Amino acid sequence: MGTPEFPDLGKHCAVSDCKLIDFLPFTCDRCNQVYCLEHRSYIKHQCTKADKLDVTVVICPLCAKGVRLVPDQDPNITWENHVNTECDPSNYEKATKKKKCPASGCKEILVFSNTIKCRDCLVDHCLKHRFGPDHKCPGPKKLETSFSFMSLLNRSRKEETNPKSSSTSSSKWTSSFLNAASNIRASAEAGMSKLGGDINQAWQTARDGVGQSSSSDHRNGQVEQCPQCGAKFSSVATLVDHVQKVHERSGNRSGVNVTIDVCPKCSRGFRDPVSLVEHVERDHGGSSRA
Repeated sequence: MGTPEFPDLGKHCAVSDCKLIDFLPFTCDRCNQVYCLEHRSYIKHQCTKADKLDVTVVICPLCAKGVRLVPDQDPNITWENHVNTECDPSNYEKATKKKKCPASGCKEILVFSNTIKCRDCLVDHCLKHRFGPDHKCPGPKKLETSFSFMSLLNRSRKEETNPKSSSTSSSKWTSSFLNAASNIRASAEAGMSKLGGDINQAWQTARDGVGQSSSSDHRNGQVEQCPQCGAKFSSVATLVDHVQKVHERSGNRSGVNVTIDVCPKCSRGFRDPVSLVEHVERDHGGSSRA
């Protein structure tokens, strides 16, 4: 068997009447014997273990369930075990009844490939009646209304006014619920009124402060004017902020670079240093030092 170069090449067929040397033999997955091309099938070599991994299934006529026949076991025993343990005749109608399209006059059986769920009524229909007008769709289902606090409150008040129509337990629950609701409402109204008073007081304080500062500045003659746009300000600091924000950052500065000198005594600004010296000598006793 084989060749001088490959002495193990090829094997004899396991069939006693054949014994053919096959260089590409087949091994049976049941009996693990080697066979030639002609005897490779179970029937040809009459395999004794052909049903070792058999998966034959018989449909039960009572419950429409599949019953697997166990290899090396009498089918009658397998059938009796199924009938005595898991057979349920009520499942027969569910398994055998085919789902049909619910549209009127349509008898098409619904399967995986021709079934479409309507997005409004959420019912399965066939392809022909998949649109709403085709199956007379009632439209989307209305969502349940949310919990209405005022309706419950009004209903509770009506029940309180008519004690004969409600029982003692319901009246107690209604009274406790109304007390809790009234307390919540009172606390909310108190908080809103307090917040409104604080806001009004803050606005009044701001207006009073602005009016007092502007009137005192006018009385003292301390009104500063922007040299570029002519805007008037009550203090030098406000004027400097205005020049930095409006004329320097926005790039709207004029061709002349204006320098403002501040009085060390009263913080009043002067564009001319001579005017600052005259102001100090006239108003502060002639001393320009802080």
